[in-house]
Amino acid sequence: MASTTHHHRPRLDPLTIGIDIGGTKVLAGVVRSDGQVLESLRRDTPTKSPTEVEDTIAEVVFDLSTRHDVAAVGIGAAGFVDSSRSSVLFAPHLAWRREPLRDALTNRLRMPVVVDNDANAAAWAESRFGAGAGEAHLLCVNLGTGIGGAMVIEGRIFRGAFGLAGEFGHMQVVEGGHRCECGNRGCWEQYASGNALVREARELVAAESPVAHYLRDVVDGDPARLTGPLVTQAATDGDPAAVELLGDVGRWLGVGLANLSAAFDPSCIVVGGGVCEAGELLLAPTREAYRRTLTGRGFRPEPRIVRAHLGSEAGLVGAGDLARTAGRRSRRRLRRRRARLHSRRALLRADRSRG
Repeated sequence: MASTTHHHRPRLDPLTIGIDIGGTKVLAGVVRSDGQVLESLRRDTPTKSPTEVEDTIAEVVFDLSTRHDVAAVGIGAAGFVDSSRSSVLFAPHLAWRREPLRDALTNRLRMPVVVDNDANAAAWAESRFGAGAGEAHLLCVNLGTGIGGAMVIEGRIFRGAFGLAGEFGHMQVVEGGHRCECGNRGCWEQYASGNALVREARELVAAESPVAHYLRDVVDGDPARLTGPLVTQAATDGDPAAVELLGDVGRWLGVGLANLSAAFDPSCIVVGGGVCEAGELLLAPTREAYRRTLTGRGFRPEPRIVRAHLGSEAGLVGAGDLARTAGRRSRRRLRRRRARLHSRRALLRADRSRG
């Protein structure tokens, strides 16, 4: 039965490649129409050069295309993507400034390319195949290097007038606070992201605080070796300092989500990203701070706050699914061209036989 489905799939629901590009990694995968990833590849994000990033994208696409019949490529980029979804206007963690990524890659890959913000792609995946499936008003936040955000409203990604909606991580929550890569100070992602967790843990170890003895032992006294997964694991193992650090991130997260609920009134909030590996150690303080901060608390319905289901593959799954429409259009155009060519050849044969 499965083989029959696969036999028909390329014609009706073409395979696509989804690519999630962040400040540290390029993650690519072949995505089916049901959201399943058939094969994935990971590369480090090369330096900050736009050309080298494009080279890496082309390399993984050509690699995967040798083993799969692929119709289109979707790219989720960590940055501002314009309303035509063709150029990356600005990427805080990459050197993209008004980068015409779609056209450059379409010419190079010889297939349709769709470019979107990485948080939009992840939110789309969760709304189609993950924790937000069936929700009409879905708010997603992704805690990684920074905070990505997006909304899916009644089956459509909310993009705003210029395509730049959802940059929730750059709401200012502390006047004159920590400097952010975006150039401002006090952005929400400086307090409720993976980077924030690592920064606070390193400061605690560097200060030789007695409460950080477990974290200090984990990295042999070198704060620079502390990473988000190490802090999360320490919290899971029961280290009080790590639990407290995750609680701080969770409280900041809850405050920000309450502000977003005041603005957008979602029915469900999905929280994704690496920090979510901590599960309820993060989400319990998040929900507590959310309920304490929400305007009209006690007199209004509250959305569910849930952990994302698709993990690190959400961005590539969403990007691949967003590219599927372009892949279908491309295949329809190819079939029409073939049909026209076939008709012309038939007419020529008919003319010759009459002659």
